[in-house]
Amino acid sequence: MRRLGGGMIRLGLALWLCAAPGLASGATIKVGSKKFTESVILGDILTGLVRDAGSDAVHRREVGGTAVLWKGLLAGEIDIYTEYTGTIIQEILSGQKLKSDGEIHAALKKRGILMSRPLGFNNTYAIGMKKKAAKKYGIRKISDLRKYPAFKFGFSNEFMKRGDGWPGLRQRYRLSQKSVRGLDHDLAYRALGGDSIQVIDLYSTDAGIRYYNLLTLDDDLKYFPTYNAVILYREVLLKTAPEAVRAILRMEGRIDEITMIGMNSRAKVKKVPETRIASEFLSEAMGVQSLVSEETAWERFVRNTWDHLYLVAVSLGAAILVSLPLGILAARSAMAGQIILGVIGVVQTIPSLALLVFMIPLLGIGGPPAMVALFLYSLLPIVRNTYTGLNDIPTEIRESAEALGLPPLSRLRLVMLPIASRSILGGIKTSSVINVGTATLGALIGAGGYGQPILTGIRLDDVGLILQGAIPAAGLAVIVQLLFDLAERFLVSEGLRLKPAS
Repeated sequence: MRRLGGGMIRLGLALWLCAAPGLASGATIKVGSKKFTESVILGDILTGLVRDAGSDAVHRREVGGTAVLWKGLLAGEIDIYTEYTGTIIQEILSGQKLKSDGEIHAALKKRGILMSRPLGFNNTYAIGMKKKAAKKYGIRKISDLRKYPAFKFGFSNEFMKRGDGWPGLRQRYRLSQKSVRGLDHDLAYRALGGDSIQVIDLYSTDAGIRYYNLLTLDDDLKYFPTYNAVILYREVLLKTAPEAVRAILRMEGRIDEITMIGMNSRAKVKKVPETRIASEFLSEAMGVQSLVSEETAWERFVRNTWDHLYLVAVSLGAAILVSLPLGILAARSAMAGQIILGVIGVVQTIPSLALLVFMIPLLGIGGPPAMVALFLYSLLPIVRNTYTGLNDIPTEIRESAEALGLPPLSRLRLVMLPIASRSILGGIKTSSVINVGTATLGALIGAGGYGQPILTGIRLDDVGLILQGAIPAAGLAVIVQLLFDLAERFLVSEGLRLKPAS
């Protein structure tokens, strides 16, 4: 028991150390990117420029969407990332009615953030559909969609809620479509390819336009603003890494729209790794030589396995450490039981992605918020099964233990917990399987694990990459289940494991 208790304490300490803000080294400049191809390529280019300037840099790839990157930048978990002026005006600083770049600069500076001049291309939002379908229905511009209220629209989840997204588009063009769904942007392309929907939102430089043979509808009422690509970076870098700032600002005006579309197409259509595309651009356009380090499938598997196991082990170990006392307390007091189960039940209903985003201001991005979220989601099955197992012990057994003169703690340790052990272990098994599956979402905030190849595979329409994450995640869940089944043979007495005769 001492060894077990000490191990749990160390697990809890590890969770606290990982989650504590400010403990990570600030020497490395952290470049972020959103979970779409263009952002990843630009992130790789920025990383190469920072390293060429003599600074250490790490690229936190595919870290969710605008909200995640922006919060990470404010929290210091990200130092640099590429953004778009339209997104800054309509989403990040919405409500301030900013119009000029000067106003944007001033508003960002108040938050300790600086913005570069445009990189040279405008990646605005657009509305698109298959060329074949557009020709069939005679559709060339967005206004033409008014004639087809039965069309099914599939927009990215971010576009569905943005100030410059679907609500304003519907009002400006007086669109009456009722079947409008929010989808992951990359999945929306696949749904369009399968004719599940007829219209989606696009990025004007997206390789998916050519890849899926789509028509970009004319924005005849000029709804979408300009989305000039720019670099956002923390003002503190001017003091801590001025050479790096000078290096990244070399990108100003260096990438035109044709060049960006070409780089996106190479990644999406030809499956060229983004790191190689970025390296070749740096060499050819900017005279910067950077080493390209491409992981093998095995190296990627090992890294993702370690990340996933770490997330699961720390969060599940801490959950067991906390859940058992809570379950015991809930079983001993009816009032405490209602409060504990009620609070933990409410936590369980919070959408996982929302919980991850909520924690970014407190814990940053990466492993810490993912582990805390997994810890919270692991509590309910263990607490409830501990509570149920202890409450279901027959009254005569409780009375017999008291009649033997055993003190309360001894009764709990020697009688109650052993009898309830099968129920408790069942809760731990359920929690562990849920934990393994939910941990794949950690990749959305840069925590790595098996979710990383799944997200990348969806983005690049690469089934092989998706399977590199999905199959190991399923396999790990099965292995964890088998390990706990084996542990049951040693932790639960044979009499309690016997099934009653039918």
